[in-house]
Amino acid sequence: MIHPGDFFEALNKGGVRFFSGVPDSLLKNICSYISDHTDRSNHIIAANEGNALSIGIGYHLSTGKLPLIYLQNSGLGNVVNPLLSLADPEVLSVPLLMMVGWRGEPGVKDEPQHSKQGRVTISMLEAMEIPYQVISPDDDVGAIRQSLVVLMQRSLQEKCPCAIVVRKGVFEPYQSCSLQLFERPLLREQAIRLIIDHLNPSDIVVSTTGLTSREMFENREGHEKDLLVVGGMGHSGQIALGVALQKPDRTVYCLDGDGALLMHTGGLAITANMGCSNYKHIVFNNSAHDSVGGQPTVCGNLDLSLVAKSMGYRWSACASTETEMLSSVQALSTIEGPAFLEIQVRAGSRKNLGRPTISPTENKRAFMRFLDQ
Repeated sequence: MIHPGDFFEALNKGGVRFFSGVPDSLLKNICSYISDHTDRSNHIIAANEGNALSIGIGYHLSTGKLPLIYLQNSGLGNVVNPLLSLADPEVLSVPLLMMVGWRGEPGVKDEPQHSKQGRVTISMLEAMEIPYQVISPDDDVGAIRQSLVVLMQRSLQEKCPCAIVVRKGVFEPYQSCSLQLFERPLLREQAIRLIIDHLNPSDIVVSTTGLTSREMFENREGHEKDLLVVGGMGHSGQIALGVALQKPDRTVYCLDGDGALLMHTGGLAITANMGCSNYKHIVFNNSAHDSVGGQPTVCGNLDLSLVAKSMGYRWSACASTETEMLSSVQALSTIEGPAFLEIQVRAGSRKNLGRPTISPTENKRAFMRFLDQ
């Protein structure tokens, strides 16, 4: 294991002063350290991993220096295009270092949505011809430092992207001193319970990845009525749209998160343009990447209901108290969509929160049967 401070120091010695990425649970300790020890202009938590890599390209073009881009391995899908069509040695020849959290590593227990991604992570890097090194929790500090030195030097010398792949447990614990938590009356789970109480028996729910789907599973009877989008962060809204278009006589609710919404915000415009009267979009805005360490999103400074309205949603509102939420949820159930409700909640979840006890495939089959009713 290595203390995040030692890792950060090694990066600094190699000339890395700029950081961008999307938080990951395996990287939360080093990401928190970066946040506490880097000024705002040199550390950007991006909307998605492709955005982060593109920001890093811009940084290199204007400074000639090496940026670090951090991501969970599931985010490799979002970086393929800018990696191969921009940063690649055959195009712009941009040196950059990716730090990739290896979720779903073969032989390491993890959630089912990470299994395939974990199995193909190394082969994806090899297919893209990205030089890489893997660091492990049983590596000593010197070995980890040396891996960094080798990759940073190679990236700069060959003017190519390189990757450091981080196994589970590499970083020692670190508690951030700078997490910004908004004091709001409601917790997300409280809000989910109130929403469940107002659902009709035929209503369809698509819930986003992370804690939202876990809380939905624990509080809802009849799990066949909900599709738990356990992977594919940022895509639940468009899945719900696909369902709503084919089931126009039934109300479809998308339960979303602010970080997920940011990843592919353009989907709001597509949803609004399709004009599905049965589409109801609820976003729990805790202004944090709650499932992977609580790092901030920019949504604490945004009026998401106004964003949705400007995109073309027929109705939008924002609620931050139980009274406001109850009034808005009641209105949401009767008005014509596409409709959007932002519920401002505080970050955090109960420590004994469980995980779905059914597999994604079992969830899918039951959900499809429910849609056929």
